[in-house]
Amino acid sequence: MSRPQGGRIQVPDDLREILLEFTISYLLEQPGDVINYAVEFFTRLQNNRTTTIVRGPTAGTPDESIISDEEEPPVARFNNRRKSVFAETYDPEEDDSDEGAPAVFPKSDAQRARLAEAVRGILLFRSLDAQQMQQVLDAMFEKRSEPGEYVIRQGDDGDNFYVIENGMFDVLVTGDDRVEKVVHTYEGSGSFGELALMYNMPRAASVRAQSAGALWAMDRHTFRRILLKSAFKKRKLYEELLDKVPMLKALQSYERANLADALLPRSLNDGELIIRQGDTADGMYFVEDGSVSIRITRDDGNEHEIKRLGKGGYFGELALVTHKPRAASAYAVGPTKVACKYLTSCSLIVMNLAKLQEDSDSCCCQYFCALSALWGYVE
Repeated sequence: MSRPQGGRIQVPDDLREILLEFTISYLLEQPGDVINYAVEFFTRLQNNRTTTIVRGPTAGTPDESIISDEEEPPVARFNNRRKSVFAETYDPEEDDSDEGAPAVFPKSDAQRARLAEAVRGILLFRSLDAQQMQQVLDAMFEKRSEPGEYVIRQGDDGDNFYVIENGMFDVLVTGDDRVEKVVHTYEGSGSFGELALMYNMPRAASVRAQSAGALWAMDRHTFRRILLKSAFKKRKLYEELLDKVPMLKALQSYERANLADALLPRSLNDGELIIRQGDTADGMYFVEDGSVSIRITRDDGNEHEIKRLGKGGYFGELALVTHKPRAASAYAVGPTKVACKYLTSCSLIVMNLAKLQEDSDSCCCQYFCALSALWGYVE
């Protein structure tokens, strides 16, 4: 630790990073014996290091910011879903077959634009990157419907997944009394038909056009390969990224998977700003591909790069436990992909840390606050 001019103590990045990670990990796990826990923590850290004292390219940046007041959407555990959703028909984990050439149905630019708008808000497409989304747009074909026409019928085998571009469509269910009742109406948007394809079960309801309309359809094979398999691969990748974060080690496997489900992909161009120093935190980021430059604006008004993160790196993890503006900016270096966990996706972490704030006089809180001062320069 050095003491520059003016009597200020400058804390080395490696020391600050290790101390903060140890403290956060300790406060999350609350072990009975801090000494034994410290021995285990630093032994594990030593065993895991390769060419640098900490995590090298996978390290989070200590000069990053703080995320607060986050909520976790109730996303189900993927492995549990797979038992009920995929096991009967299609297991993406066991599918290593050649996918072959993807189906392509020619479309005009106007049609592609309309289709892209129609699928924009559908949850199933949320985990797809730009290339996979283009495959989806290529693979869907247009279907017109007339008033009174049945698009799917209850009890039939599932053949296609449908996205509504326009028109009104009634969802009807026939009960034990053999009376067909309208249980829902789509008004110009929405999607249907995925359950029969995922569960290998007959259609659970009928869908009938109430007006003339247009739909986009995707066949069963393409639906499974593009959506289910790509979602599975993406989830495994994101779980591996999350597993590199020491402060998430305390999470149960299902909690870590929930966070993986909540990650959203984002593609960036060279030099594009990801986060800005001084802004309110919006989420935690993981480098999926490419690299990210972390920069600080110093007293001279110029930005200085303090760290460069490669594939597998992350930044924003400290935002889960404190409440400060962004302490650094982050820029894409070349074409880059990041995965972001936004504020509404982080309540699992916040809930684990909330108990630390209940007693502001606790030794743990005092120690954590003291270490938080290591964020920048200690006066």
